[in-house]
Amino acid sequence: MATPPAAARTATMTDWLWPLLGGLLTAAAAGPLGSLLLWRRMAYFGDSLAHASLFGVALALMLHLPAGIMIVATCLLVALLLSRLMSLPEHGGDTWLAIMAYAGLSLSLVLTALHERGHGHDDHAGEAAHGAGDDHGHALEDYLFGNLLALDGDTLLAMAAGLLVVGIVLARTWPGLVAMAIHEESAQVDGWPVARLRPLLLLLLAGVVAAGAKVMGVLLISALLVIPAAAARYLARSPGQMALRASLIGMLAVAAGVGIGVPGELPVAALTVLAALLVLLAAMGWRRLRG
Repeated sequence: MATPPAAARTATMTDWLWPLLGGLLTAAAAGPLGSLLLWRRMAYFGDSLAHASLFGVALALMLHLPAGIMIVATCLLVALLLSRLMSLPEHGGDTWLAIMAYAGLSLSLVLTALHERGHGHDDHAGEAAHGAGDDHGHALEDYLFGNLLALDGDTLLAMAAGLLVVGIVLARTWPGLVAMAIHEESAQVDGWPVARLRPLLLLLLAGVVAAGAKVMGVLLISALLVIPAAAARYLARSPGQMALRASLIGMLAVAAGVGIGVPGELPVAALTVLAALLVLLAAMGWRRLRG
């Protein structure tokens, strides 16, 4: 059998490297934030933010704007809006999370329908319109279900820069965020700026959801926040341990998803979630055996 040229081998290795690095970066940032979500009993926040971000995807495709920038902007705006709405006394936070998820999903569906209708009226460029519609469908599907294999070097650099900012801010505010997550009133009495930390936490989550939307898809990004953190809770004795182990479990799940999904041509994001779920079940069993 002929040996493939060096350029082909390099391309193949790069096809593995970018998805793996993108998934590992997302999982590393998701671990601490997922832990904070569980402590604050806000596990559904990631789902709400992710579903609302679809509005940004649809708007970007309709206006021919960069989808990544629109997702980031939409996530940040939705996070700020949720921070305000969840402080209102009329409804609980879970109510606003559900409303925002349904609103974002509905807006994205309406914009998608309008976009397709506009292309349908172009009689002189039917074939081009059909191609654009296919591109739109594929792009929307990528953000729904994730397309880790579509990552390239430029996208990875942008993700890394955004997640680095998230990591730096998270490290600087970690003690206050933990205190607020454990008991908000006690944290306020102890002098932590809860009024500023609450929206900051949502903005950090928005950054991770925006970065991970193309990696895991909006339907599964919340799983990368919640499941590794839930598994880490069985294996940790302190908040710091739980955050670190949640990141490690998420990174292990990503490595398993890429390692199985790429050669097997299976959905990498779904395999990542299932790998994290296996770790969760193993951690539960280990805790029960120990009593």
